[in-house]
Amino acid sequence: MTSPATGPGPDGRVTVAAFHDGAVREWRDGPGLAALEGELFKGRRAAVDTIWIDLTAPSASQVSRIATLLGLHPLIAEDIVEGNQRSKIEATDGLVHIVLFALDYTDEVHSHEIDLVLGDGFLLSSHTADWDPRAGGHFRTGPGPIMRAGPDHLLWAICDMVVDGYFPFADRVEDAIDAIQDEVMGRADRATLSRVFALKRDLVSVRRAVSPVREVLNQLTNRDLKLIDADEVFYFRDIYDHVIRLTDELDNDRELVTATLDVYLSQVNNNLSAIMKRLTGVTVLLAGVGAIAGIFGMSEAGLAFSGGEAVGFWAVSAVTISVAVIAALVLRRLDWI
Repeated sequence: MTSPATGPGPDGRVTVAAFHDGAVREWRDGPGLAALEGELFKGRRAAVDTIWIDLTAPSASQVSRIATLLGLHPLIAEDIVEGNQRSKIEATDGLVHIVLFALDYTDEVHSHEIDLVLGDGFLLSSHTADWDPRAGGHFRTGPGPIMRAGPDHLLWAICDMVVDGYFPFADRVEDAIDAIQDEVMGRADRATLSRVFALKRDLVSVRRAVSPVREVLNQLTNRDLKLIDADEVFYFRDIYDHVIRLTDELDNDRELVTATLDVYLSQVNNNLSAIMKRLTGVTVLLAGVGAIAGIFGMSEAGLAFSGGEAVGFWAVSAVTISVAVIAALVLRRLDWI
């Protein structure tokens, strides 16, 4: 399930951080927008070293106002407002627009869209209220040390945080797969089958969110983007290596789920075979007894209880019971009953 980064609802939170002369200044909401329109931007260029505009569940009017100030392409502003994009990278008009998805896994997959726009001296980030870019380890001491290296380094820190968040998610998925495999081996019922299919759907949605990230980072590390410093390429290549390893793990997880489904079907077939064998064994016993009873007849069986039946009746009955017991022992030895 995907959460869009913004929408037409009420205004969200706007956080503006500016790094200049070795210090960071921050503003919230209205004062932040006023600072952007005043001292921080001159002719659509940052007037300080690095500016970070962070939008949390912004409204369409907020995005439009900031897009006009920063000189964003109308299609970029539209993508941020509408959401529901796929992971991608677009470079246009001196800007780099990146869409990523942060993942969370409880009883189902939740993905949170993150829009990142890198420009001349600034980085714009837009996301839902359920995800906080400052919760990562890179911002433990505040944004100052990251912003000191420029907006491209800030972009790397956020991308690295998103990708690092995929690995605990992948671990939880693998734990869920292990639990389902144990259930399949112990009890192959409809509830277990439903969990297998639910996990399979989750992995498909995860692959849809994660796989395009390889192409995003591939372009960041191989294209000649003026907004990405050559020294920063090495940082993005490190994330690229992590994504490759992650996609390999997800592919393995998908194969494990498929194998688990095959094991489930095998277990069902095995259980069905066991039931059919037992039914066949019972049928052999009853058919044998019924055949003997049909040949010799039971119309005079009532005399047996009054002592008036001939010896042959008891002989046939003894033989019938003996044959039934022997057949039962043989079938038991063959594990048919």
